[in-house]
Amino acid sequence: MVGLKPPEVPPTATVKFLSAGTAACIADLCTFPLDTAKVRLQIQGEVRIPRSSVTVQYRGVLGTLSTMVRTEGARSLYSGLAAGLQRQMSFASIRIGLYDSVKQLYTPKGADSTGMVARVLAGCTTGAVAVTCAQPTDVVKVRFQATGALADGSRRYSGTVDAYRTIAREEGVRGLWRGMMPNIARNAIINCSELVTYDLVKETLLRAQLMTGEDSAGGAGETPLGSVPIPTTLTPHLCPTDNLPCHFVAAFGAGFCATVVASPVDVVKTRYMNAGPGQYRNALSCLLALLVQDGLAGLYKGFTPSFLRLGSWNVVMFVAYEQLQRAAVLAWPAPS
Repeated sequence: MVGLKPPEVPPTATVKFLSAGTAACIADLCTFPLDTAKVRLQIQGEVRIPRSSVTVQYRGVLGTLSTMVRTEGARSLYSGLAAGLQRQMSFASIRIGLYDSVKQLYTPKGADSTGMVARVLAGCTTGAVAVTCAQPTDVVKVRFQATGALADGSRRYSGTVDAYRTIAREEGVRGLWRGMMPNIARNAIINCSELVTYDLVKETLLRAQLMTGEDSAGGAGETPLGSVPIPTTLTPHLCPTDNLPCHFVAAFGAGFCATVVASPVDVVKTRYMNAGPGQYRNALSCLLALLVQDGLAGLYKGFTPSFLRLGSWNVVMFVAYEQLQRAAVLAWPAPS
C-alpha cells in the first residue's frame, strides 16, 4: 500500500477541519447503502400510533439491500444522501477535525504525553458540539432513509429543502433537533470509542514499529525512527511506520469498538428521530417501548450492517483524512 509520506510540518487547524469534512463525505459516498440498511433494520417491527400489524420485511444486510432495490429501485439505497453529505461537512469537520486542538486544551502544560482522560474529554466535547450544530441534517437524513418503511409506501418529503421546511412547519423548529440528547449521548460515546481507539492503536503500532512496508523503508534523506517523537495526535508526522497499513488497522479497530459500544444508543436515536408527533413522549419512553417489545436484543437491531457500515466508514474516512492532510501540506507548505 503506497501513500504520501508524513510531512515534516504538521497541518494547521484549518487543514484538519476541511480534511475531516471532505474525508467523511468520501466515506459516506462509499458506505451510504449500508447506513440505509441499518436504519431500515433498526426501525423494523416498531409499533406505530395508530397501532398496526408488525411485519418482517427485511432479513439481514444483503436481504435488506436486495429488497429495497427490488421494491423501490436502486436509488432508494442513496435516499437522503444530500442531507448525509451536509451532515458530514458540518459534523465530521467539528468532531474529528477539532479533536487534536481540543485535546491539547485538556492536556496539562508541560506534560510529556496526552493522558486517557484528556482524550476522552476531547472526544466527548467535540462530539457534543458537532451534534448540536448538525442535528437538523441528521434528522432529515434518517427521515429519508426510513421513508420506504412507511406502510403505504408514500414519500414524506419531495426533497431535502422541503424536508427542512415541512418539519419546521409541522413540528416546530424544535422538531429539527428531535432526538438531540440521545444523539449527543451516542456521538459522545462513538467519538470517544472511535477517535480514542484510533489514537491509541495508531500510537501503539508506531511505538512497536509493526507496520513496515515499501513506503516505510526509509529512503535517502529520511529521518530515522529513533530521532522522531512518536505522534500522540491524529495528524501525520515524519515517522517511517506512519503509513497506510497502520491507518487501516487502527481505523478497523476503531470502527469495531465504536459499533459495540454505541449500537444501543444508535437504535434508540434512529427510532426516536423517525417517530411522528405523539409516538413517544421522549427518548426514555422510546427506549422503554423498545425493551418491552423486543427485549435487550432489540438494542442491537441492525448490528451487522452497523458494523459493516461503521467499520468500512472508519477505514475509508481515516485513510482519506490522513492522506488529505498530507496532500494539503505538500500543496500549500507553510512559509519558512
